[in-house]
Amino acid sequence: MLETRRILQGNRLRLRPLAATDLRRCVKWFSDLQIIHFLGRNSPVTLAEEERWFRDYERRSDEQIFAIEVDEVHVGNIGLHKIDRSHRKAEVGIVIGEPTYWSKGYGTEAMRTVLRYAFGALGLNKVSLDVLEYNTRAIRTYERLGFHREGVHREDVYKDGRFVHVIRMSILARELDPGMPA
Repeated sequence: MLETRRILQGNRLRLRPLAATDLRRCVKWFSDLQIIHFLGRNSPVTLAEEERWFRDYERRSDEQIFAIEVDEVHVGNIGLHKIDRSHRKAEVGIVIGEPTYWSKGYGTEAMRTVLRYAFGALGLNKVSLDVLEYNTRAIRTYERLGFHREGVHREDVYKDGRFVHVIRMSILARELDPGMPA
């Protein structure tokens, strides 16, 4: 579990291990209807649910979740999930929870920073993600980072009164552009 204590440094942000003291802020974000719209959830999360999730998370060795900090302000989270060391792959998820930090490149930088860590220190070969079909801003960002569409889970999620496709995307270690700024 030593590597879960790792701090990752980007140019304008740092990624530090998520802590129990961050959970109230996370509950605020995951209760914001604008944020929920772009996630797989349909309802807000309670503090009790988040605390239960965090206790389970702390016991897992296949997850590493980081708080995204900009000028020492916790603005979002990014995590590597289902880390499979034998097949050298993982899934990634990200949320920028503070609206004043949206559309400023922090999500892109956090993603690039965590991908460098995944392909470097963790020695992974592939990182995948799922994104709702209407999250076009995120899809464009992932494509700019080098992610490729692998397929579509048709009508996989029921959101806002309708079924929505989920797009599966991935990037391989050799596809991450090493010259791209963090």
